[in-house]
Amino acid sequence: MQKLVRITFNPEVMGGKPCIRGIRVTVGTIVGLLAAGRSIDEVLNAYPYLESADIYEALAYAAWRSEEIEVPLISASRF
Repeated sequence: MQKLVRITFNPEVMGGKPCIRGIRVTVGTIVGLLAAGRSIDEVLNAYPYLESADIYEALAYAAWRSEEIEVPLISASRF
């Protein structure tokens, strides 16, 4: 996977959700708009401070997260 440089995490911005370049636009917002049928141009018009690279990186991050597997931790006291 390519290094993601536009996705940031800060507990003081949007509760630590993954955001675009530290601004108050979350990856979830971008992906949600696209999933609802908005075009990339429509998203960029709605958020003029975003760049097309932000949109593509948000999609790459969402795809990567959807493939990630969470493994539950087993308590040492169970052994």
